[in-house]
Amino acid sequence: MMRTNSDSPPTAAPLEQGGTVVLATSTSASGVPHQHRRRGLLPMEGGNPLSTKRTLEFISRDALFNVIPLPPAEAALDDSGYSLHGAGPDAITCALGTPDACIGEVTRLSPTVVWVTPKGAVDTSEPRTLPVYLSGCGVTLGPIRGAFIRTDAETANAPVGLQLVGVTLEQGRQILSLLADALKRGVAEPAASALPVQDTIEDAERIRSILVAICASGNKGVMRRTGRTVRMVLERFNPTTSQLEWRTDETGAEWGEAPYDIDVIGYNSAYRMKLEEGTAEGDRLLTPLPKQIFRIRHRWHRRVPAPAGVSVSFHHPLWRELGELDRELVDMSFSGMCIRCRPEDLMFPGLLPPLLELRTDNNEIISLRGEIRYVSSVRADGTVLCGLSVLPYSSDEARWVRFVSQAASPNTRTSENLEDGLWDLFTRSGFFSLAGKSAEEFEELRLAFRNMAKKAAEIPQLFCQAVWPSERGLEATLSFMKPYRHSWMGHQVAKRPGKPPSNVSEPGQIMRDLYMRTFEHPQSDPDFKWVVAYVEALNPWIAKAHVRYAERQMATGAGLAFTRKVHMLDILTHELTGRTFEDISVGSATPNELTVLADTIARTRPNCYVEALDFTRERMELRPVQARWKEFGLEREREVLIARRGGVPVAAAVLEMGQLGTNLYSLLDMARLFSITEAGPSTYVALVDAARRWYAARRRTSFHYLCEDEGGDYVQEAGIHGGPDPYMWIISSKLIPDFLEHISELTIGRRSALATTRQG
Repeated sequence: MMRTNSDSPPTAAPLEQGGTVVLATSTSASGVPHQHRRRGLLPMEGGNPLSTKRTLEFISRDALFNVIPLPPAEAALDDSGYSLHGAGPDAITCALGTPDACIGEVTRLSPTVVWVTPKGAVDTSEPRTLPVYLSGCGVTLGPIRGAFIRTDAETANAPVGLQLVGVTLEQGRQILSLLADALKRGVAEPAASALPVQDTIEDAERIRSILVAICASGNKGVMRRTGRTVRMVLERFNPTTSQLEWRTDETGAEWGEAPYDIDVIGYNSAYRMKLEEGTAEGDRLLTPLPKQIFRIRHRWHRRVPAPAGVSVSFHHPLWRELGELDRELVDMSFSGMCIRCRPEDLMFPGLLPPLLELRTDNNEIISLRGEIRYVSSVRADGTVLCGLSVLPYSSDEARWVRFVSQAASPNTRTSENLEDGLWDLFTRSGFFSLAGKSAEEFEELRLAFRNMAKKAAEIPQLFCQAVWPSERGLEATLSFMKPYRHSWMGHQVAKRPGKPPSNVSEPGQIMRDLYMRTFEHPQSDPDFKWVVAYVEALNPWIAKAHVRYAERQMATGAGLAFTRKVHMLDILTHELTGRTFEDISVGSATPNELTVLADTIARTRPNCYVEALDFTRERMELRPVQARWKEFGLEREREVLIARRGGVPVAAAVLEMGQLGTNLYSLLDMARLFSITEAGPSTYVALVDAARRWYAARRRTSFHYLCEDEGGDYVQEAGIHGGPDPYMWIISSKLIPDFLEHISELTIGRRSALATTRQG
């Protein structure tokens, strides 16, 4: 059987069509249906594209095939196909009933839907299907059966939508042929395409840093001139002359006269610049640095080439008679892929293949569902490239994440079966000596850590423990976990000291690879909104990579980042103060007290702190997170204790606990104290003793206290021990592409980019 969970119920009665059911939907004045306007469409900007995840699960492969061909309401988006903007002889017109009964020009068209700007009144109350005729370039197609999609009857000349039903294979070919002609003439564009986001960078050092990183990475660029383009590479930045050196391999290429409009590709952005002057030297062009560049964000997820031999098989959701299509996978990301198809496959934007079976290079099958977002024109080899947004079925989610992660970061691995190597790496790197500790103090955690390392590899929904292996062992490691509803935490970073192994040509490659793998990993999570970490800024790399970056983002005032120094102090559960607190009572928070606490935190902390750490009222108790961890047999808990005087709440302790072994410093066993009134600090000692009892009951011998103020007498009175002073670090998931661009710039290997010898 097939289960479909939509965000909302249909707003109109279904139309019966020969045994299938098609939902009629309401539309907006712009001609885009409200209910399913973005159904299945994964936006590329403004947040995680997977956050619009829609459940569509098939219990078995046979059950799926029994429903193919799908009715148009499930086979394609209502805003599928192509937007048309031709006029006069370039327009496609629509007629109803007879070929000469034209109602207006078509503004959107696919084999499943047509939208028309009417030239007069159109009676859309007809409940039956009608003959539909499409005319353009001297050709008339039809009759095709179509039914009105409910439109805005109160608005004059509102767009009219018709859902096409029972479209035959030949009619589909004819419609797509008509659209192909419109594309060639430049009067059509994919309706589902997303516009890029552009921002301007004018800081001279930032521009230099970006372009030097592009030099070292060898990414391609293009210079646009009237009537033609020149493909080129930004080969080198000469620090002596402060000039960029461009090179082209195109025979007979002419640089022409300045100014030059040039686009180059960075880590996951395209950069556009206008260079006002330049000197041509054969196949090279020398230019000064630009005074400004425009960054165009073109993907939320980094696309990487697919491993050789990987293919995708599927059936066309409209025309099963095309048979099973087995097509080469060209590239992919967590949320998308490109496959090499043929024109006769009849792909178009908005088509929703309900089952895509990806066969890996190891003959593993991963089941996905997707949406066609882009179809290229026919290439020289007779093929077309089809871009899709995809989501894995829940049963294959873990395998999909592992497959994409490994393809995106082939130099890295997950850490299962490498626990002994990790322990050796932590010892060599000095990780165990952080905060004044010794390796011996961690031995009792070794078994729990080993068990979690194995388990984490099977739960990519909650963990990513990545390593960079070489012939001499593990070179570095970095881990991520998901301790909050919308946040992933970076932690447990270690790197072997000394020179890198012989197969590493660039000093920054190891850390760059690990950051790419771990920071990209949460992008597969539809709920991902924040990254949290506690970073030691005494390390110059951490200071530049994390603290300075967050401070720069905070200066923009956009509310997408936060960092500040805190004190991570230690509390031993057996060291109760022995004091009595006759005028203070401590107990679990009531619902009203949780509301008061949430309001207090919201007033005294930035919004990103509140959101990232689940201090909103509805998430304060961490119940969805606790349930998610419990689903995998793991502990995760939060308790809020309230200190009261005369029954009035004056302070709170928020106590958290996580599965033993998730972090060697037990970062999830963390307590925070919050004052609700001015008298709050006077109850902190009582709260600390209550916290000791809470953690001891859960078999913990110690826990951390995250002190966000400068402490006070209560620290000594409560018997709290000293600890490190890390920076709390929070950035929005929206910044991840930019942050990884920043990491790329810091680690890209400047010596090769700045070398004085030219590279051929």
